[in-house]
Amino acid sequence: MAQARAFRDARDWAQFHTPKNLAAAIAIEAAELQERFLWKTDAEVDSQMQAGAKRDATIEEIADVLLYALLLADRLDVDIGKAIRNKLAANERKYPVALAKGRANKYTELREP
Repeated sequence: MAQARAFRDARDWAQFHTPKNLAAAIAIEAAELQERFLWKTDAEVDSQMQAGAKRDATIEEIADVLLYALLLADRLDVDIGKAIRNKLAANERKYPVALAKGRANKYTELREP
């Protein structure tokens, strides 16, 4: 995070990194990431993710999404580790292994077998 802050601060960009703008940046970068896979089959995606320029470009899009998310968390003083642990705990409750294993249903659609 320190390196991301230093990059931002050297350019005096903190003034633009409002929660609204960072959230928009995350959505835009996520759309750019999604575009890398648009209209491709799973096999084409697997091939694209082998070594090469397409893989590198996809990795850059992932990094963009993560950087903006980290900058937003930093701006809002969110403890990322704690937030992730809390979210995983909530998901454990919503998606118990006995009901969710091997299924893609939303938690509201999970039922006892």
